[in-house]
Amino acid sequence: MHPSKYAMCFVLPLILLFALSACVQSVDDTASEEAVEGRAIQNKGSDTLVNLALAWAEAYQSVQPDVSIAVTGGGSGTGIAALINGTVDIANASRSMKEEEIAGAQANGFDPVEIRVAIDALAVIVHPDNPVDQLTIQQLSDIYTRRIVNWNEVGGSDAPIVLLSRETNSGTHVYFLEQVVRQGDDENEDIFAPQTLLMPSSVGITSEIRRNPNAIGYDGLGYVTEHEKVLAIAKDENSPYVLPTTETGADGSYPLSRFLFMYTAGEPEGSIAEYIDWIRGPEGQAIVAELGFVPLNEE
Repeated sequence: MHPSKYAMCFVLPLILLFALSACVQSVDDTASEEAVEGRAIQNKGSDTLVNLALAWAEAYQSVQPDVSIAVTGGGSGTGIAALINGTVDIANASRSMKEEEIAGAQANGFDPVEIRVAIDALAVIVHPDNPVDQLTIQQLSDIYTRRIVNWNEVGGSDAPIVLLSRETNSGTHVYFLEQVVRQGDDENEDIFAPQTLLMPSSVGITSEIRRNPNAIGYDGLGYVTEHEKVLAIAKDENSPYVLPTTETGADGSYPLSRFLFMYTAGEPEGSIAEYIDWIRGPEGQAIVAELGFVPLNEE
């Protein structure tokens, strides 16, 4: 056989092999892209936000049926840690990220982006039979540091005050520590009294309040029910006492109003960006109001 014919016998199969390999690679790439497009958006974090996040996710199914959103709680710190580790797409938080958390994200190759999604008026709650109706931020600080230990020191009955708080991984815990216990003073090093009972969830606080007439706690306004009494709060003794409502949370007259956030690893894109835009739009913010939080359009 002529040498050129031998060459063709070897070259032709190689060409076919490379062509087949390219086709398989193309199919694999297409399947991979479809898998990425079809996967659920992983959303984790703040227990204050979890009911709102679940309601958003459910409503969004009717808007974009091909996009599924998996929502879990666990606390702001848990959600932020998951975002840093790359195991979620969106972290829900009831506080801003700490410097060390931002540094951790940057060490993993991205700058976290903070997105405001709602406003919350943090309610201070007691048992309905408690005669106390109002407190100042200073009195709250003194109560949670045990400088005040009896309800009769703030106009209530002669009974010891039982302190309830969220756990330390909660953004609500951090907010209350910084804005109430430490009264917004960065140099203040006060901490919660050791006697404070740390509750794993908002439900834990409200359940304890219902059964203990001497307890005091705090919770997002959207979680307060008729079984708890909400106290009016003043910045100081010379300021007006204001109850938390959607109106006072929106206009800033209630001193314990705060933003609620979603964080993403860099600027959100694709289905994640579309989802967050929907949350911040009219439909998403209507759900915010329905659940007792303050919509951004009332900011």
